[in-house]
Amino acid sequence: MLKIAWSSVYHHPLPEGHRFPMEKYTLLPEQLLYEGTANHDNFFAPSPACEADILASHDAEWWQKLKTQQLSASEVRRTGFPLSESLVQREVVILQGTIQAALFALQYGIAMNIAGGTHHAFTNRGEGFCLLNDVAVGAHYLLNRQLAKRILMVDLDVHQGNGTAQIFAGDDRVFTFSMHGEKNYPLQKEQSDLDIGLPDGTDDSLYLKTLYETLPRLIDTVQPDFIFYIAGADILATDKLGKLAVSRQGCKERDRFVLQTCKDNRIPVAVSMGGGYSPRIADIIEAHSNTYRLAQEIFF
Repeated sequence: MLKIAWSSVYHHPLPEGHRFPMEKYTLLPEQLLYEGTANHDNFFAPSPACEADILASHDAEWWQKLKTQQLSASEVRRTGFPLSESLVQREVVILQGTIQAALFALQYGIAMNIAGGTHHAFTNRGEGFCLLNDVAVGAHYLLNRQLAKRILMVDLDVHQGNGTAQIFAGDDRVFTFSMHGEKNYPLQKEQSDLDIGLPDGTDDSLYLKTLYETLPRLIDTVQPDFIFYIAGADILATDKLGKLAVSRQGCKERDRFVLQTCKDNRIPVAVSMGGGYSPRIADIIEAHSNTYRLAQEIFF
């Protein structure tokens, strides 16, 4: 059965006019239920992650400042969210969602988190709507319990996974792969194990050709026994922050190829949603829904 992490705390209230589309965390599960892609048994509500699991990826000083809301004004601005106790609690629940999704993926081949993909969170700071790094915490959880030995991060959000790259720099147990817009945020990139920067206006053909040529080769080289996949919907041509020109169908084919490749190679995969900033919320929901439809089609 496809297991999907979701909690009502994922939809966190933001000031009116805020550019982050928080409502997608309510609309996406509603859409999946409405169309029958998922039923209530598919969803599980994560509890908050424990402190030890957070500290496996993040500095104690950063975590202490976060949980006591002691960030400076500039540190808060960098995250993009107004800081509050409930926001931090949201992030901690999302972390546990990805941890539990990873455990379910070991059992069923795949599991998913309605939120997550918080790849701009570093060991000691947050930025870009990310306070804590869910895929890093999930990876360390598996590695520290000998549930995986070699992990591949497949980050296909339109923005470079700079925090994930920094967290795992020098750690040969985790191979970080980020395919993103070269001229997009963040202005100063970190060094992943493999970075592919795409030019502005990249269309379906170039995007998919690059992915088709890269992912199978990476799997052959890295030999991962687990994959974390960030399936950002911000590669869409409609995305106001994306700068690429990938169609909704192209985005769906991306997901199909990644998930089918994981299935064919018998590599468990935990999927986090990543970003999506199209002005029409329906474009974001449809792109994300395709990822879940394909998970059901390919794995179940």
